[in-house]
Amino acid sequence: MSITPTELQIRSESDIVTARKLVREAATFLGFGLTDVTRIVTAASELTRNIYVYAGSGLMVCMPIERGTKYGVEITFQDNGPGIADLAQAMQPGFSTKKSMGMGLPGSKRLMDELEISSVVGKGTTVVVRKWLRK
Repeated sequence: MSITPTELQIRSESDIVTARKLVREAATFLGFGLTDVTRIVTAASELTRNIYVYAGSGLMVCMPIERGTKYGVEITFQDNGPGIADLAQAMQPGFSTKKSMGMGLPGSKRLMDELEISSVVGKGTTVVVRKWLRK
């Protein structure tokens, strides 16, 4: 991955595999160890799948970040789907409106160091996750 952000339009189920590949390459390039690479890839896979299943299409942007002396990766997932009516409920393990396991959002939060989510019903959802390199 270069210093510039990597973008992926999410339009089909195969884009989940592409997202995993891009994020794996980025995390490895940035120096994350195998365990953290696996965590980052798993979270990206879940959030990409959420876009595909719930919104139909969207965008993933993966980029290196720096905050003071900390370095890491930030991945943003945006869609113009139906939005999430109750964010607190959506963050509960096991909650799903599509009869899935309901682990996408809460699982991603557990796997990453930071997760921010904003959603407007009828307008879409944005999820930003970050993982910091450990020194």
